[in-house]
Amino acid sequence: MTIFHLVLIRPSHYDSEGYVIQWLRSGIPSNTLAALNGLAEDCAARKVLGDDVEIRVTPIDEANTKVDVERLARMIECDGGHGLIGLAGVQTNQYPRALDIGRRCREKGLQVCIGGFHVSGILAMLPEPTPELEQATDLGISLYAGESETRFDEVLVDAYNRRLEPLYNYLNDLPNIDGEPPPFMPVDRVYKTLSKVTSFDAGRGCPFVCSFCSIINVHGRRSRFRGPNDVERVIRANKAQGISRFFITDDNFARNKNWEVILDRIIELREKEGMEVRLTIQVDVQCHRIPRFIDKCVAAGVKRVFIGLESINPENLAAANKKQNRITEYRTMFQAWRAAKVFTDVGYIIGFPGDTPASVVRDIGIMQRELPIDRIEFTAMTPLPGSADHKAMFDRGAYMDPDLNKYDLWNVTTHHPRMSDQEFRRTYQLAWKTYYSDEHIITNLKRARASGISIGKVLGSNVHYALVPELEGIHPLEAGLFRVRRRKDRRPGMAIENPLVFYPKYSWRFVRSHWKAARVLLKFHRVRKALDADPDAVNYTDRALTPVSEKDLEELEMFSQTDAARVAVQIHQEKQRARA
Repeated sequence: MTIFHLVLIRPSHYDSEGYVIQWLRSGIPSNTLAALNGLAEDCAARKVLGDDVEIRVTPIDEANTKVDVERLARMIECDGGHGLIGLAGVQTNQYPRALDIGRRCREKGLQVCIGGFHVSGILAMLPEPTPELEQATDLGISLYAGESETRFDEVLVDAYNRRLEPLYNYLNDLPNIDGEPPPFMPVDRVYKTLSKVTSFDAGRGCPFVCSFCSIINVHGRRSRFRGPNDVERVIRANKAQGISRFFITDDNFARNKNWEVILDRIIELREKEGMEVRLTIQVDVQCHRIPRFIDKCVAAGVKRVFIGLESINPENLAAANKKQNRITEYRTMFQAWRAAKVFTDVGYIIGFPGDTPASVVRDIGIMQRELPIDRIEFTAMTPLPGSADHKAMFDRGAYMDPDLNKYDLWNVTTHHPRMSDQEFRRTYQLAWKTYYSDEHIITNLKRARASGISIGKVLGSNVHYALVPELEGIHPLEAGLFRVRRRKDRRPGMAIENPLVFYPKYSWRFVRSHWKAARVLLKFHRVRKALDADPDAVNYTDRALTPVSEKDLEELEMFSQTDAARVAVQIHQEKQRARA
């Protein structure tokens, strides 16, 4: 029996000191890695390389696992030399690391292919490959653009026969995913994530045209969906290995045409078979208007929703072509999820053309007072390759930082029209400190107690988001449990530190950061205990928790601070009168 090794690697990226960002347990699972692993296991079961060839699949998420190129090369060589290293789901900030891994693999004589949003985004939007893609090709690394359903066999056959094409481009041929092998990760890989959570996509594509988004130009604007049978298959396969937590990665699950039949199927599994299922989904700000949507989400086990709020300033929303977000709907939407006891997680962008340090702090203060949000994820406006923003800047020759490692939504990568680069950076950092003040974290805990939402979940997530930017200097979404730094896993061009310097320095940093985290957690734990012990805490209320009324449009700051907000209110009122 011939052995063919398929090693799928989701690379991490480098921190500001050049060390790979890696954790004992990482935070968010990679759905692309799970999708390719599911397809690869199906190929192995179907014996696409022949009855006498065994395909052995090894998925590696570098966010929680060391990539040992030497060990991988020995493994492949010892088993006959047949194999492929697939660098999967590579985002722009991960591309430099992917290229470094690919270069080392090529030096060992291994076949390598890089796919993901960076390769696909560049080829989807720009007239010709950029220098970093050409660099990969010069190294003998194949590039893959598009999705892999229905055509993964082809790549494996080419790799087995050692005749990989320089480029596989399927961007103009997006496959139907209904009935295709769904994403799947083995249990030992899932256990390397916090909360033992895995992922699957119930649909791909998005009908909206947000200028900062690359999804619509990679997965397309024509949505494609899995059916309830596929979703049940994923849940049962994971249940068999003890996994019950899922992140549904659809960019907007509320616009999945199969949302109701999928939720009905999950509800049936929960009610008739007693199957534990806990879900995190992504939705838009209009989802509460869909009849039965929130109720069925709750019945299906949705515990957390991510909402791309992006801004409370209509002028900023218009600049990003995010016209579907209407600030007059925000309070109604958040209170609908809160009434259902679902944790709300919000995406918010800093760095729109109209932003200033003062306006950012003002808007955050308004959100703190008037919107019942459990957690906010701030991102710096970034021209991601594959987005309309990136293409527009590329076409006009605007400055974009040449270091792709910085395109992580945390670093400032382009000039702002109203702020210097330093001001932009300080303003972005200030957003985190302003929102996650001690006072507001306590307010969030009080709101959670009054609303029946898990105080522990709110406490842990708020403290995590308050501390990670300060202690690690990275976006909290990249953080996990116990940072792992490997002395020799440093970005090429940066010196390998002396052991006598490296180990004491990072040991001290580890102790100091965890000591500070423990002190902060203890402080808020005392607040939590006091709230738990206070029977009157369930009666807490404030402006954000006050039921929505027409008077809000006249009294709340959100609707009066800018001309754009006042125009939005006027349009809303005119529509209300027309309906009446």
